[in-house]
Formats: sequence, C-alpha cells, structure tokens
Amino acid sequence: MQIVRWIVGVVVFLALLFLSLQNAEQVRLRFFNVMVFEAPLIFVVLVAFASGVAAGLLAGAVKAARLKGQLNRLRREHRRAGEPPAPHGAAPGTTPASGPGFDR
Repeated sequence: MQIVRWIVGVVVFLALLFLSLQNAEQVRLRFFNVMVFEAPLIFVVLVAFASGVAAGLLAGAVKAARLKGQLNRLRREHRRAGEPPAPHGAAPGTTPASGPGFDR
C-alpha cells in the first residue's frame, strides 16, 4: 500500500510541475477596479485550489464537531437513563412468535 501512495504522490507532483511550467505567463486580477494584482497563472490556480481545499476541510471539521457534540449529549442521556435497553432494542413479548397461539 505504501508503494501505491508513493506512486500516486509522484504522479500528482509531476502533473503539477508540468502544469506550472506550461502556465507561467503573467495574469492580471482586478478587484472591483480598486486593486490590481499581477501573478503567474499557476499561482492563481493553486491559490484557488488551496482555498477550496481549506473551505472543504473547514466544513468537514464543523460537521465533525457538531456530530461529536451530539454523540456526547446522547451518551450523557444514556448514562442518566440507568436501565440498559433490551438486546437489539427488543421489548419483552414483541419478538416474532411470541403472541397467542405460539406457546412452547
């Protein structure tokens, strides 16, 4: 598995290297005609990519934190309940073949 990880890493690195070599021309970004920023095209593309990755990671972290809080709340409620639930959530007398006519 480690060799696959290295191969994928090398392929991604080479792809980004060739992408950056082919897109080295300068581009001009204008922010509402207030500020002008000149940079190589690959820099602009990589900054946009990194921003998207950071936004995705932040969204995932927020969701994970919310789920962790919900899990902790449910664990507290479970500890307060005291009585353990029946196996698989079954209640006595509600299993199949437990009604009238199914006497043993």
